[in-house]
Amino acid sequence: QVQLVESGGGSVQAGGSLRLTCAASGYTYVCMGWFRQGPGKEREGVAAICSDGNTSYANSVKGRFTISQDNAKNTAWLQVNSLKPEDTATYYCAASQTRTTPPPIRSYYYNDWGQGNQVTVSS
Repeated sequence: QVQLVESGGGSVQAGGSLRLTCAASGYTYVCMGWFRQGPGKEREGVAAICSDGNTSYANSVKGRFTISQDNAKNTAWLQVNSLKPEDTATYYCAASQTRTTPPPIRSYYYNDWGQGNQVTVSS
């Protein structure tokens, strides 16, 4: 059974940092993506990484967020720095068996999703 377990969310002040973790079990993913959905907003892709190490980022987080992985542990991380109130959202990780170049940050590439993890940034 495929399962994605997220951890690491929380509440921080603007300028703070968090590290989100996504551990996959049940299969080996090809690409892992992070998405978020803020209050009253549509879900958006934030970052993605594939097993070959390639990464991609949404323009809104470039230079602040870093995605990484440990293929052997089937685990990916999203380091989020210089957080802003507009980063407040539920963050989801998702796994895909589809590889694109650059890695996909569109949700339709992803089949399996984590439960979501709340990140709240106060000003």
